[in-house]
Amino acid sequence: MQRQQKFFLLSTLTLLLAGAAAGLAQATEAKEEQADEVAGNIVHYQPEQVHLAFGERTASEIVVTWSTRSLPPDPEVGASSVVEYGRMVAGQAPRFTQHARGTATKFVDGGRKQATQYIHRVTLSGLEANATYMYHCGSAVGWSAIFQFRTVPTGSADWSPSVAIFGDMGNENAQSLARLQQETQRGMYDAIIHVGDFAYDMNTENARVGDEFMRQIETVAAYLPYMVVPGNHEEKFNFSNYRARFSMPGGTENMFYSFDLGPVHFVGISTEVYYFLNYGVKSLVFQFEWLRQDLAKANLPENRAERPWIIIYGHRPMYCSNENDNDCTHSETLTRVGWPFVHMFGLETLLYEFGVDVAIWAHEHSYERLWPIYDYEVRNGTLKDSPYEDPRAPVHIVTGSAGCKEGREPFKGKIPEWSAFHSQDYGYTRFKAHNRTHLHFEQVSDDQDGAVIDEFWLVKSKHGSYE
Repeated sequence: MQRQQKFFLLSTLTLLLAGAAAGLAQATEAKEEQADEVAGNIVHYQPEQVHLAFGERTASEIVVTWSTRSLPPDPEVGASSVVEYGRMVAGQAPRFTQHARGTATKFVDGGRKQATQYIHRVTLSGLEANATYMYHCGSAVGWSAIFQFRTVPTGSADWSPSVAIFGDMGNENAQSLARLQQETQRGMYDAIIHVGDFAYDMNTENARVGDEFMRQIETVAAYLPYMVVPGNHEEKFNFSNYRARFSMPGGTENMFYSFDLGPVHFVGISTEVYYFLNYGVKSLVFQFEWLRQDLAKANLPENRAERPWIIIYGHRPMYCSNENDNDCTHSETLTRVGWPFVHMFGLETLLYEFGVDVAIWAHEHSYERLWPIYDYEVRNGTLKDSPYEDPRAPVHIVTGSAGCKEGREPFKGKIPEWSAFHSQDYGYTRFKAHNRTHLHFEQVSDDQDGAVIDEFWLVKSKHGSYE
């Protein structure tokens, strides 16, 4: 009897505690909803999350993008999205001498709270080459801080762009961000390329994580074009946060595009169209046909002579030697060979046919440099001691170690012969196109206080198909 009483008391106590916990959760949710209702009465005209991108004309256009929570009541068309800017001239007081208007697009996150914001886009056209401009963005009811950017030295290929390249940087554990902020302020780069996976994830906490990430990168992206491609962590709600927040050229909602910078033709693609077929196959087919046409155009004799280097970047690698079950650890990688069995839309043959020089990937939270490779065969340059001099296949680089909450990726115990260098250090890649024949790459380690842990020169006396 005593045992039954104890059991009854314990059961009753358990039920009471469970009820209290449920009541607390309901009360918390009610408070959050009440706070949301109160917040709904607060206007938010102040611009935030300011970032730049190259426009359709890299030499003379910059697109400024920012976010507000509210729009002014009954605004004049375009009056809620304004950039005031002016060229900074030595010996003269800086002034806003020009202004441009753009558009504001309502974005509703797909999460439970349906968080709403307005994404503003303004294109600055007719910019002078080799000039520094100051600007701020907003409207008559609220302006951003003043930022500045520098245009490319010339519209021709005769200059040497420097770019920082990385992937997989989150809101939490963004190891590379502080150093990238410092180097941006020192004027070390002409652009940033983020090869997929942002914030971890942009839609998390009803897109609050995405908002905070965009605020974090403002100290870099408001001063330099911040070029992006999607990764698997952007997939939620059919990549809606990614599509809405960025402003890449090409008119494809940031999924794929190309641009020229110095002697380099850059091509950004979505590898995710190979994996998220639940959104349909049209995007995959469309991108593949566009890529073929873009590479064919870049290979026209006059274009390849002007810009001989072709660099492609996308999120998921074709090759990697990491110790996990990701697709790049398998020999039949979808991006490499295409659909299983039928092998349609494979990218490796396309890169080989059109003589792509470098392929840059992320996804693996590590760094890896490969020997020149095609179909798992190492195809180094003809000189024994110079594998990257006139190589007979593209060079692949995996740079996904900028830092996120998922940590690092381990490597296999036995590294394949096609892997030239690998590291688990947090870090990012520096790239400089010195001229039409020489590219230089460096890997920076955040673990080792910014030390360069890997570097190589890619040298080519001629460019074109490897066939």
